[in-house]
Amino acid sequence: MATRKTAIAVPEEILREVDQAAKKGGMSRSKFITRALVAELQRRRDREIMRRLDAVHGDPRVRREQLGGAAELERAGTDWSEDGW
Repeated sequence: MATRKTAIAVPEEILREVDQAAKKGGMSRSKFITRALVAELQRRRDREIMRRLDAVHGDPRVRREQLGGAAELERAGTDWSEDGW
């Protein structure tokens, strides 16, 4: 991944904690901040996915369809015990 320098303003007390955590983790400040940013972006993507899934599965028609499909599988005797869910 290509990198690019940037300047940001960070409160001193937060920067001290960042530096301590980075040192403890054996990484540079830049690496630590990059990992924190990547984690935050992933959390945002995950929240958006959950929001969309909730919207779909909150629809009563989809709920009935899903429950009907599950009931059919149950009646057919589908064994899910070895799926590792």
